[in-house]
Parts: sequence; C-alpha cells; structure tokens
Amino acid sequence: MNGTQRIFLILMILMPVGASDYSPLHAADRQDDLASFVVVSPRDSRYFELSNGSPYIPIGFNLVGPPREEEFDRLFATMAANRVNYLRVWLGHNQWNVEHRACLQFDPARAATIERFLALAREHGIRVKMCLEYFRDIRGERNRWSDNLIYHKANGGRYESMHEYLFSRTGRDHFKAKLDWYADRYGHEPAVFAWELWNEMDAVRDSEWLDWTKEMLPELKRRWPHNLAIQSLGSYDWERKRDSYRTLCLLADNDVAQVHRYLDEGAGWTICHGPVDVLAAQSVRELIAFEAGKPIILTETGAVKPRHTGCSELYARDPDGTLLHDMLFAPFFSGAAGAGHVWCWRQAIETPNLWYHFARFAEAVKDVDPPTADFQPIMIDHDRLRIYGLSGRTVFIAWCRDSENDWKAELAEGRKPETLSDVEIDVSSLHLPATTTVQAYDPWTDTWQKVRLRDGKITIPALRRSIVVRITKNARTKPGLSS
Repeated sequence: MNGTQRIFLILMILMPVGASDYSPLHAADRQDDLASFVVVSPRDSRYFELSNGSPYIPIGFNLVGPPREEEFDRLFATMAANRVNYLRVWLGHNQWNVEHRACLQFDPARAATIERFLALAREHGIRVKMCLEYFRDIRGERNRWSDNLIYHKANGGRYESMHEYLFSRTGRDHFKAKLDWYADRYGHEPAVFAWELWNEMDAVRDSEWLDWTKEMLPELKRRWPHNLAIQSLGSYDWERKRDSYRTLCLLADNDVAQVHRYLDEGAGWTICHGPVDVLAAQSVRELIAFEAGKPIILTETGAVKPRHTGCSELYARDPDGTLLHDMLFAPFFSGAAGAGHVWCWRQAIETPNLWYHFARFAEAVKDVDPPTADFQPIMIDHDRLRIYGLSGRTVFIAWCRDSENDWKAELAEGRKPETLSDVEIDVSSLHLPATTTVQAYDPWTDTWQKVRLRDGKITIPALRRSIVVRITKNARTKPGLSS
C-alpha cells in the first residue's frame, strides 16, 4: 500500500458521521480532519464538531486499565475497523503513571509510551480523553487499590494526607507543575479529546471538590486552549447527588456535562436496578433538566456487582452484547451528544469480541449532523416498545427497544428475545409531508430496509430486541441504501 492509499484508507475509517457518498474528492476535502480539534459546536452547543466544521459524535469506551504496549497496534486497527473514534484513559494508572518514583520526577520511558499511543490515535482518527488523576487517598501503606503511596511523607513524599495535597499551596502548585510537564509535551495535540482533572473527584477523601475544581479548570484552559476542559463526579446512583451534578454541569469553565451511571443492584436509586436503556436514558434527562446548554455524555456506564464491588457476571452470559448495545444507543437517542461509554472494556468488549457493536451504532447514525438537525428528544407511546426519538428539522430518528426484553429477562431468566412481526408505530404527531422517506436499520443483522408509511403509521416487518427508524422529510437520498 502506497502513501496515498494509506491516507485514503485512514480517511475512510475516520469518515465523520454526516459524510456520505465517499470518493477521492470527498477524502481530499476532509484531509484536515486529522489535524482538527474536537470543539463544542458553535451551531448547537449541545453537540460536538471538529474545528474544521466536520460533524463529530464520540463513539467509544473507557480504556482503563490500559492495554500493554505490545497490544497497541492490534487494538487500534480493531477500533478503527469498527468505527471507534473516542477513548478515555487514566494517565496515573499503572504503567501510564509517569510520576511513579517520586514527586515531580517524571519517567521518560513512560512518557514515550503515552506519545506512541497518541501518535497511533492521531493516525487512526481516534480522540483520547486524558484523565489526569484517579487516586482517592494519600497513605504511607496501601489500604485500597486507589491509594497514592509516593506522595506520602513516610515514603519520601511531601504530604501527610490527601487534605494537605488538595488544600495547601504546596499541593496545588505541585498539581500545576505536573500540568506544565504534560503541556510541554502535548500542548497542541488534536488527538486529545479533552483534559479531565480527576476521575470521580467527589469520591476522594477530604475532597471538597468544588473549590479545587474552580481553581484548576482555568489552569487546563490556559495550557490547552484548543482542547476541552472537564471534570467528573462519581456514579449518579443516589438522588442526593443531584445538587453536586447540577453544580458541576453549570460551571462555566467545565465544557461538557458528564455523567457516570451503572447497572448496580446495590445502588441507592432503584432506577439503577432496572433495564439498562431506562437507567441510561434517565441519567441523560437529569442533566438536560439542568439547562446547562452543553454537550451531555454518559461517559461511564456498565454493569457491576452491587455497590461497585467488581465487574458484573452478566457479561459472561451475554454473547450477543445486549448490555453493550443498550449502553451505546440509549444515551444518544435520549439527547446526549454521543454514544454511552462502557467500563470493564475487556469483559464487555474484548473477551466476547463484541467490537462490531460500535460499527453498528455508527451505521445507525451515519449521515446525521446533530448541530444542523436541531434535534429535540421525545418519547413516542407504544404498548410494546420504548421509543426514544430525536425530532429534527428535516430528519427524525428513533431507537425502538422491546420493553419485554431486558437483562433480567434474557440474561438472568434465560428467556430468548421474541421476534415481533408487522409492528405499527403511530408517527402522526410528526405531521410528515407527503414526500417522506422511511427506513429501518436492524443493528443486530446490520441491514437497512424500506418501511411503509400509511395514514400516519409506519409498519416494521420484523423486530428482535431493537431497531432504528429513520424518517427523512423531502429526502433526495436514501441514507441507508445509498452506499
């Protein structure tokens, strides 16, 4: 393969959602995608785009713990082939931690590993969220996996406690010096999706996260003016967390409204015990209600043992990837700016080889440019389906989920999903013009089909678990069948 062919292949993989009818001319028009940054869209601040104006819907997952360096090439090839365009990593985790010997002593070998990872991400058109810290306590001896021992005075560090690190001027200057080190290396890197201050900072001992966050978000913006600056809180599994989430979402310097939400039967909020699509959609609606006018992302989701005591055994019973499917689709079709981003990536994706679900989501939303569409999330009543719709100026797209098929029915009770025939959906409330194209995409078989519209109702010939409906008003092209 020569250089030109290689560039064209990369651009084909990178092809942003919204670009159809690919040709060498279109590829040439989008050569600067790889050099563009992810930004909040100036056309609609609820969504993202690239700084060159190309649409961008983040489709990916949390790559924590990180893969071994010898896995990088295979992993990136697999992700690109399945249209993944987003990742989240923890920079302080295991072999990624550049400050693992002593305070502000940085390991150049580990820095080189991060640089190689970002170079591969850039080559494959994948954006990386760089989460800077995750530890929850500073201790002289290890008590939990999330303890930081290096920073404690008993081990040659500077601090007696987490409180001292977070609230002393010495501790805050230490964090800023670490930011300077990262900025010297990655100060103008388009492969970076965003810089994230801390993973779930409200779960840190002696956190008082808000004061620290207010000081540090502007520090991110000063060092990385082209990248997004963000912060995260712990799983939204109690109603009492609403005030903290509202406060974070409304912070002016926090560019993205992020939420973490899991299937967790030990959670204090009972909605977290039920169907994955319902708990995911509700978390997005909660953030929409804050009216922050920012992109919303379900940036951590998954299935866990009660109270986050481990990864759920349900993944081993789910060879078809129903959990992953619901986590990907439900947030976007409820009004989020991207797919849901799953945790436990080895159990949920790698081991069962369910990478194709990312490509199926990308196929379902191809040719969609959310900032142009002016989408409004709606639900359509149905006696058998939960229908999550996005109603736009010229297009309506909906994800239709069989309400009698969920993780309890299929994975816990062993009931196989039913194939529903000739399913009618009333769309008369959309007041569709006569020149309307209606199609359905089956993400389980990766097939598009024409759908009949008559008297304000569409009829889906067959539906098993879920299907996506696309209604295009006055359409000249047929997005599912044109390629």
